[in-house]
Amino acid sequence: MFLAIDVGNTRLKWALYERARPGALALAQGAEFLENIDRLSGGPWRDLPAPQQMLGCAVAADAVKIRVREQMEELWDIAPRWVHASASEAGLVNGYDHPTRLGADRWVAMIGARQRVLAQGPARPIVVVMVGTAVTVEAISPDGRFLGGLILPGHGIMLRALESGTAGLHVPTGEVREFPTNTSDALTSGGTYAIAGAIERMVQHLRQHCGESPVCIMTGGAGWKMAPSMSVPFELVESLIFDGLLEIAQRREAA
Repeated sequence: MFLAIDVGNTRLKWALYERARPGALALAQGAEFLENIDRLSGGPWRDLPAPQQMLGCAVAADAVKIRVREQMEELWDIAPRWVHASASEAGLVNGYDHPTRLGADRWVAMIGARQRVLAQGPARPIVVVMVGTAVTVEAISPDGRFLGGLILPGHGIMLRALESGTAGLHVPTGEVREFPTNTSDALTSGGTYAIAGAIERMVQHLRQHCGESPVCIMTGGAGWKMAPSMSVPFELVESLIFDGLLEIAQRREAA
């Protein structure tokens, strides 16, 4: 049994697999807000088959990793292992100026996306989008080199920034409209189209760089919010980070 864990800024997502193999189906999975991690051992993890190995990625503070380890120690005799970005892994070369400073979630998601594309056909350029508390937009060349990426605020951060910095504006419950005619719709539409515009620009940059249209793969807890407003073809893959963890775990096991 193999346990994959993805600790974001807001939630911990987990999935249990029979073995660490790309394309494996999850036997069980779930998510907890970070403030509820201490309930895992007595709740959703209590009746799981004991995993023999675990691999995860985390962007949260080390204190959260400690809480995860404590929950695992209550149930199973395995040590948590965490992925960190490196110069290269699983066929992906890290083009960041300082490779180890790249977020682990970005690194793992790109590995998952590239292996997904290769499993479907020939290598192609890829734009990888994660829409969560923050939004990241990454560019990967057909030969597996991470060229660089964008980071911008997610919907919630954008709206709270406007609320705190602009008199009379409040976090809205508006809709995305082509021509907003009220403040709530204007704020919601502005944030959504800002993210969509960043994605479209990266697709354009990568198309010009590589001479062919890239595959666009989107993931993240708020990815579904962007789907109706996208003007470029894309695939929404909720399990992208888990896909990357499965690929990394299999390769490390084989090595």
